[in-house]
Amino acid sequence: MRDPVVQKIQDWLRAHEEDLLRDTRLLLQIPSIEGPALPNAPFGQANRDALDLALKLSKEAGMATTDLDGFLGFAEFGKGERLVLSLGHLDVVPTGPGWKHEPFEAEVDGGYIYARGSTDDKGPTMASFYAMKAMKECVPNLPARMRQAFGCNEESGFKCVYRYMETEEAPTFGVAPDSGWPLYHAEKGIADLEISAPLPGGDFALIGAMGGQRPNIVIDDFNASVKVAPSIRAEIDSKLPDSWDKNLDFHFDGDVLHIHAIGKAAHGSTPFRGDSAAIRVFRFLRELAPTAQQPFYDELFDSTHVGGAGIGIAGSDKESKDLTCNLGIVKSDAEQIHLLFNIRYPVTWQGTELQERCRTFLGKLESPFELKVMRDSKPLYFPLDHPLVKTIVDVYTEETGEVRTPGTMGGGTYARAVPNTVSIGTGWWGDGRAHETDERLKVEHLFKMSRIYAHILYRLATL
Repeated sequence: MRDPVVQKIQDWLRAHEEDLLRDTRLLLQIPSIEGPALPNAPFGQANRDALDLALKLSKEAGMATTDLDGFLGFAEFGKGERLVLSLGHLDVVPTGPGWKHEPFEAEVDGGYIYARGSTDDKGPTMASFYAMKAMKECVPNLPARMRQAFGCNEESGFKCVYRYMETEEAPTFGVAPDSGWPLYHAEKGIADLEISAPLPGGDFALIGAMGGQRPNIVIDDFNASVKVAPSIRAEIDSKLPDSWDKNLDFHFDGDVLHIHAIGKAAHGSTPFRGDSAAIRVFRFLRELAPTAQQPFYDELFDSTHVGGAGIGIAGSDKESKDLTCNLGIVKSDAEQIHLLFNIRYPVTWQGTELQERCRTFLGKLESPFELKVMRDSKPLYFPLDHPLVKTIVDVYTEETGEVRTPGTMGGGTYARAVPNTVSIGTGWWGDGRAHETDERLKVEHLFKMSRIYAHILYRLATL
């Protein structure tokens, strides 16, 4: 028998679907890519604008609001010792080229909202906020404090949620609407490895390389320049006509060969779903390089292996399967090339183990590649019989009739930074993938998410 309180909450949501769509589009129209820090806006003015809108809507809903110096804001209602938290984020990754719909117009076309952030994570965040709003209106005596948080730095550092945990209590139960259904009970460790090497000189001298927006995005545009000595110019010219890569172009300016390639962006946790422009260029350089300089260009190209084999860290475990490795940013200075890799490693591994594997492997290469920087976010893991996990699974089955096993992911959500918190699903088949061009969310899925979130949050509040 269906819980009449849940039915009442969901009926309210059905009656306010147009309001949810309107407010979601307003939020999506704010280009909240991280920008230069300003007073009370540590992640730029656009992020500040998005947070201001979220807190304004919260105040209008009658919730108490708190602004943590622009890092994060939250809205709260209810009474009791138990705290139930939903953590969404308002910041988005850069858009990149190739959009058919303007990324910040939030156009509704064919039943979908097209916008950067529609699936990651403004759409789900607004669906969660409206679930909270419905509970406030329909269950005035809820025996828990309910809190909706709006983070501003999820995509590039988690500084917002780290600031939150400095002063705020851990939730009794928390959810981050930012993954797959019904929830992900394990999140791989995330590490950024910066590997550097001296730029190779000689007859085929790499003098410049640049591309990438963020470590967690597959590079979709890349440029490199090579100085070619007169003694091998004829050899290089003879190889160029055999270039097979139609997404790459090149030209000489004097003795400098300029190379440009385009690819396809994808989330760094699934680099195999994208098409790295950097890999295209490194492959091209490897094919052109004279024999004497082949080792460097072989090892440079091999380093881009999406399973991590090229930097000595490939592996897997039973719980979370294979490690993934995304070359997210490449840059060079006058002396060195710097490669920033975004790694998603198995939940049973340690970051120190990953670092040691990489250092040992690099030490055996012919070229002097060196690991210079290590940033690590430890894995997250909840057993399947945990009350938080079981409750969410039960609600999802009741709402959809689908029996799904909780998943594991390479992506990182706020859940890994806040105790007693897991990430839950966002959208269904047909919605656009996070970090890709023409990101989209089906309008009906926005509404459906909000109803399921409300049921989950109500169950956690009364567990």
